[in-house]
Amino acid sequence: MTSDKLPTFESLALHPSLLKGIHDLGYLRPTPIQAEAIPAILEGRDVIGCAQTGTGKTAAFVLPILHRLLGEKPRKHVRVLIVAPTRELALQSMEHLRALSRHVHLKGTAIFGGVPMEPQIRALSQGVDIISATPGRLLDHIYSGRINFADLETFVLDEVDRMLDMGFQPDVQKILRVLPPKRQNLVFSATISPDISALIHQILHHPVTIQIGHRSAPAVGIRHAVYPVPRHLKTELLVELLRGQEMTSVLVFTRTKHFADRLSQSLERRGLKVSILHGNRSQSQRLHALEQFRRGRNQVMVATDIAARGIDIEDISHVVNFDVPRTADEYIHRIGRTARAEATGDAFTLVDREEESFVREIEKRLNRTLPRVTLPNFDYKKSRSPASHGPHAHHGERPRHGSHRHSPYSHQRHR
Repeated sequence: MTSDKLPTFESLALHPSLLKGIHDLGYLRPTPIQAEAIPAILEGRDVIGCAQTGTGKTAAFVLPILHRLLGEKPRKHVRVLIVAPTRELALQSMEHLRALSRHVHLKGTAIFGGVPMEPQIRALSQGVDIISATPGRLLDHIYSGRINFADLETFVLDEVDRMLDMGFQPDVQKILRVLPPKRQNLVFSATISPDISALIHQILHHPVTIQIGHRSAPAVGIRHAVYPVPRHLKTELLVELLRGQEMTSVLVFTRTKHFADRLSQSLERRGLKVSILHGNRSQSQRLHALEQFRRGRNQVMVATDIAARGIDIEDISHVVNFDVPRTADEYIHRIGRTARAEATGDAFTLVDREEESFVREIEKRLNRTLPRVTLPNFDYKKSRSPASHGPHAHHGERPRHGSHRHSPYSHQRHR
């Protein structure tokens, strides 16, 4: 469904107070996933929604949920439960709810670990209509008797594939056992494998399946490039790339939390402003890192795959895979943080010879060969420093002086 054929939000017959909130946020027309999912959810159907990251899946379930709640009498207990794999996703859903319901009186709270329990306990005791939660902390509150699901109407599993990949299936089953059997079930994700499809069909009843775009396909506005480079020179090559004039807001993925810290320190020593995001950071540190990056105060955010889901930041100019993702799905999730909402963006992948097999798997999934790029005037033959050791060791940590700058698109491309 092309943008010129999409309905308006008014034609979806959403509550006037919601339409006012939508217009306040500057939204003109629903995205394809919103245009198809909203009517089905308003009808009370169970829905499986599968679409690429950055296509508006959160608002696709938030808007019809708010509309239905506004048309009903207030209840004493929780009416909507959204379960997500990460605290960032739980917060994102709640932020969407608050932004879109600014002209209505509905109460919600986000529940996740890594922060004190007391504010969450206080919010629950005052009564909420909507809970957006991660599984572990939600179960803590359930087992402590703080949440009553007697009035629950809608249950949402957000990014269900990631949730099951992270080992949350047992927790999800425990949550399901305490929910009323009569409820609306909504499942949204970027990818849905046959195994996951079999599981969610046990939960959903006669669901409507909405598939937008090709299964496991990246956004069309992403330009891909592969940079072959010896592992010990990856940091130096990254620094040269970051000096490019168009590298304004760059999300760099590493495989491990330990190396995310090391790389961040190395970039900071070279004068770059860096945010860090991974699972060992406290909630306050993670929120501060996101805010600094979102506001453009830090040019770079170094993150592990926890950031591949749940980061809703506009205008990320580049995603850089410092470590090649091990699966094509993870590649698609990572690069989906750029080119959001029909914008364009760039995905650069730094590839050592030992990682070429992973690139071939990605190319096989995308059904295309990714262009290989070399950086002019970069010394690819520089030897490893004698002090370097370990799989991620890198030569040289001193800032390189001079005013040299370049555009990434002046690089030599090889097909």
